[in-house]
Amino acid sequence: MSGRTLFAGPRPGLLERPLTQLLLAAGVAVWLLLRPETLQALPLAWRWPLVGVGAWALGAAFVRPLTLETGEGWLWRQAGARWSRLALWGFALVVAGLGVRG
Repeated sequence: MSGRTLFAGPRPGLLERPLTQLLLAAGVAVWLLLRPETLQALPLAWRWPLVGVGAWALGAAFVRPLTLETGEGWLWRQAGARWSRLALWGFALVVAGLGVRG
């Protein structure tokens, strides 16, 4: 497993750990399943790009623990990329902001 586990990522920060990201992605996914009107309130021009970024961010967060096992390849690099983690946190903040507002 090349020294990486679900509990401790390559960086020491709590927000960088795969388990934290997996729990955040699961929480956002459950929230959107229970309250789909969170994104439906947006105009279509904002909704489609947000859905695309959200699909990538949630997908990368869910696949990252699986890629820890292999440690190589395109999917491993993309799932662990900094921009994928930032997209997840950004998407979660947008969904939380829309949930609080609406």
